[in-house]
Amino acid sequence: MQKQVTFKAEYREAGRESLCARCRGFMGLCGKKVCPILIKARTFMDLKSLEKSDIAGSAPPGVFIGSYGYPKVLAGPLIPPVSGDTMHMDSEEWLGDSFDQILSNRFQLIRSKSLMNIHSAADPRGMLEKIQEIVLSDKPVDTEASFEKKPDTRVSFSMREAPSGPSADLKQFTVIDNPSVPRKVDKVVSDTDYRAAPGIAELHEAGISQRQITRLFSVGLLGVKSDRRLVPTGWSITAVDDIIGKALVDRVRYYPTIDEYMVFRAEALANNVVVLLTPTPWMFEGLELWHLSAPNYRCDADFELYDGRKSYASNIAGAYYAARAPVLEHLDRIGRQAGAIVFMEVKNDWIPLGVWRFRELTKEALITVPQKFDTLEKATTAIAGLLYSPIKAWTGASNLYKYMRQQRKLTDYF
Repeated sequence: MQKQVTFKAEYREAGRESLCARCRGFMGLCGKKVCPILIKARTFMDLKSLEKSDIAGSAPPGVFIGSYGYPKVLAGPLIPPVSGDTMHMDSEEWLGDSFDQILSNRFQLIRSKSLMNIHSAADPRGMLEKIQEIVLSDKPVDTEASFEKKPDTRVSFSMREAPSGPSADLKQFTVIDNPSVPRKVDKVVSDTDYRAAPGIAELHEAGISQRQITRLFSVGLLGVKSDRRLVPTGWSITAVDDIIGKALVDRVRYYPTIDEYMVFRAEALANNVVVLLTPTPWMFEGLELWHLSAPNYRCDADFELYDGRKSYASNIAGAYYAARAPVLEHLDRIGRQAGAIVFMEVKNDWIPLGVWRFRELTKEALITVPQKFDTLEKATTAIAGLLYSPIKAWTGASNLYKYMRQQRKLTDYF
């Protein structure tokens, strides 16, 4: 028997003035019980495996650390009622999948919960120690769990994280097989005198997936032992994006600049990303526009110049850091410096999947063959043809467009 899933709305970012731009389809600010956008995302879940209070399955491996009640938070592994290769259920390589495929994968995972103090990661024991054990693995780990009662079938969406499926209070958790731990992961995690930031950078340089790095950081396996903490999943995603970006920019700033304007593009899952690289010293801007804000087309922006930011990018939040990191990866890979503006466009048939989509779309865009131009005006004309909303909404909100035009005027004057 199948039962329609109900949606529990969660929102972790604030600061939007427009009702729809703030809600983005899942806060229920308009008073409707279910957003018309999310009606398209409704799925059906086979509840047979959820009618009991115990489960056996292969953890992807995945984990969720909540933020409510911080510094005492709900934490636990993500466990599906199936065994085998479950990596795709907690992945970020979903650009080629449909919304239904992604939601189906996510909603098979039971989000188990146990109340923990964030400081317990400095001396992990019991349940946390077992959770950390599976996160060390780069392959699915067979597990068994029992819950206080059968899982709650409500699912939730948030801005930074992938959708979460049914949840249950964790009573007991057992790891059945030995995790597959990469040598580099074992080395960095075992060094309890190694600070988290350089540890994250080293893991990234070694090719450890960002998804695994984020898990390791979230469950308190990185950093000096006395400083290790549980970090809520949403916070850890943005923190790892930021740390990787800062490590890369220290190199990129010393590379020679590109000598022309380059325009890249990728589109998937009702999201459209256009990347403009400019023949300037390093600077970066993230522009985010939601079609829900039509007909005014409000565009939000955050930026940094050569010396970087001193404060959090509060206008577009996690999307800023998610897009910046792959731009820096690309520049580091080609050994060049450039300015960058990333246009992140979200269409009306979007559903909340987390900021990973901007990271992966930016990566996807930057492996395509770019259009090349000798002036900013020509590049902007090309970009206008790649967006579904008026280019003036974007350039009018952009700080770097204003900056580059002002710099050009000064150069022309001298």
